[in-house]
Amino acid sequence: PSGWTPPVDVFETPDRYVVVVELPGLTQDDVQVQHHEGRLTISGVRRERESPCEQFHRIERGHGSFSRTFQLPVPVEAERITADLRDGVLTVTCPKIVDASTRRIQVG
Repeated sequence: PSGWTPPVDVFETPDRYVVVVELPGLTQDDVQVQHHEGRLTISGVRRERESPCEQFHRIERGHGSFSRTFQLPVPVEAERITADLRDGVLTVTCPKIVDASTRRIQVG
């Protein structure tokens, strides 16, 4: 098969958004993460597996390029976004901008 879509989880904590993408077999050089105008884009390529064989009997692992874009609901601190690829799982952490002008006041 040509082209594939890696599975993605996106979740939110009180102070950040986290995007987790399953990318088995990919290296840091195979993946790009970009943030522009509130959108996070994760793209890359998985190369076709080169295996010396007479004939493949089954190919289920997709290959080719992919790109996924997510609109983040609130602004994030772009300069503090981190991306970590470990054991085939990419974790992108996007810290929310803390609005110092808003303060919750305890009612007593």
